[in-house]
Amino acid sequence: MSRKGTCADNVAMENFFGLLKQKVYYGEALISYEELKQRSEQYITYYNNERIKQKFAGMSPVQYRTHASQLAA
Repeated sequence: MSRKGTCADNVAMENFFGLLKQKVYYGEALISYEELKQRSEQYITYYNNERIKQKFAGMSPVQYRTHASQLAA
């Protein structure tokens, strides 16, 4: 961790929360807290397990981590 107030520490989470709000929250009609929580959890599952990234050789983040750990072992 760097000094207090350095924005580089939060770049990954700021990016993720921006995407989460864009896909799940913005532009939607008002919904209950429970439905918002359920949609957020579904998006997190999609983000980690189903989303394909070109920089991960066409694999999802979980698949890429599993593949990389198998190669290292």
